Amino acid sequence: MSFSYHRTVRFQDTDAAGVVYFANLLSICHEAYEESLNKSGINLKDFFTHPQVGFPIVHASVDFLRPIFCGDKLLVNLMPQKIGTEKFEINYEIFSSDVVVAKAITRHVCIDANTRNKQALPTNIIHWLERNRREIEEAERRKAREVIS
Repeated sequence: MSFSYHRTVRFQDTDAAGVVYFANLLSICHEAYEESLNKSGINLKDFFTHPQVGFPIVHASVDFLRPIFCGDKLLVNLMPQKIGTEKFEINYEIFSSDVVVAKAITRHVCIDANTRNKQALPTNIIHWLERNRREIEEAERRKAREVIS
């Protein structure tokens, strides 16, 4: 996987039925996204505070495969990919006890923060996407070699 993020589900993440509220899982995915940017050397304060460019989410979806409860230890694997000169998408796989419990997608578009017009992705995001693409390809090659062995 490209980037992994560990998170324990908190009581505040759950709804009256005791399971993770759907919007809170997207929030957990966004935490993983932020941590991935941070680990790649992108300064989060600069990125989110008075930026010249923005990356609003234009599409989001979540598929819940099993209930997620308070106290569950989650592993969020995120796999970002460039899907155009001004867009990227992040696929998330959320695991609990080595079982996929949910999958999510967020699609982001790059805009000029002042004019709100689309613009090409900046260099730091292109590098982040490229680094993750290479890591995903390397992991897939390792997995293929294990199957052949």
